[in-house]
Amino acid sequence: MVDSFLKYLQFEKRFSSNTVLAYQTDLKQFEEFLTITFPEYKTETSDYGVIRAWIVQLVESEIDSLSINRKIACLRSYYKFLMRQEHIDKDPMMKIKVLKTKKKLPHFVKENDMVKLLDHAQFENSHEGWRDRLIIELFYGTGIRLSELIDLKESKLNLVERTIKVLGKRNKERVIPFGESLVSMIETYRNVRDSEVEVKNHGNLFVTDSGDRCYPMMVYRIVKKYLNLFSSIEKKSPHVLRHSYATHLLDKGAEINAVKDLLGHSSLAATQVYTHNSMDKLKKVFEQAHPKA
Repeated sequence: MVDSFLKYLQFEKRFSSNTVLAYQTDLKQFEEFLTITFPEYKTETSDYGVIRAWIVQLVESEIDSLSINRKIACLRSYYKFLMRQEHIDKDPMMKIKVLKTKKKLPHFVKENDMVKLLDHAQFENSHEGWRDRLIIELFYGTGIRLSELIDLKESKLNLVERTIKVLGKRNKERVIPFGESLVSMIETYRNVRDSEVEVKNHGNLFVTDSGDRCYPMMVYRIVKKYLNLFSSIEKKSPHVLRHSYATHLLDKGAEINAVKDLLGHSSLAATQVYTHNSMDKLKKVFEQAHPKA
C-alpha cells in the first residue's frame, strides 16, 4: 500500500518530487521502527499507541520538532488514504497532535543593502554577467521560488504587459507583474545569450554557459556570491530574496492578500509570517510620532 500511496501523492495530489521522497523516507523509518519494536504490526495495522510510541522515540532522540511534525503529516495523509481505499475502518491518527514549534522569522536583506547590491554590484558584460544580474533582479523583483526560476520558459514572458507566468507548487500557475526596468534587462540578456551561447532546445530562459538548463546549486552560488558583498545576514540563498521581496512589499503598505497571491501561497497563514517584520516598523513609527507613545 505504501507504493500506491506514493503514486497517489505524485500523480493525483501532484506533490513535488522532494515531498514524495521525504514521505517515502518517513514511512520507511516508521517501518523500521515497527520491525524492531513492534514486529507484530505493519504500517497498515498500526494503532494510536504504536504511532505515539514512535513519536516519543523521535522526541527522545532529539530530532527537531519541524521534522517530527512532517512525519506526523505524512502518517496523517497515509492513513486518510487507507481509509478512502477502505483498507482500514478507523484512523489511528485522530488523537495524534503536532508538536509545538518556535516560529522562525524569515531572513531578509535590508532594503538599503538590496538597493546597494542592485545599483553598485559589478557584473561582467558577458552572458554570465547579464544572466547573474537578471537572476538576482528577477528573484527580488517577482518573489519567485528557485524551482520556478530554473523552470521559467521564454514563452511565459510577456514584455508588453510586463508579466511572467510561473508553475508553482502542485502545478498551480500564477501570473506575476514586474517593473519596467526589467524589460530592457531581459532583452539585453537574451541578445547576449543568443550571441555567445549555443542554447539547447529546452525553451528555458536561463542557461549555463554551455546552453544547458541551470541547476539549483549554480543559482545558489550566484546569489550567495553577490549577497556576500553587500549584506551581513547569516543565511544567504535564493529564498532570502523571496523573503526580502515579500517583507519590503508589506513594509511599503502592500495589502497582505495581494502579497499572498504574488507569492503563490495557498493560505494566508503562510504569508502572515512576514507581517512581524512590518509590525516592528509600524511600532517604531508609532513610538516616534504618537504624542502618547
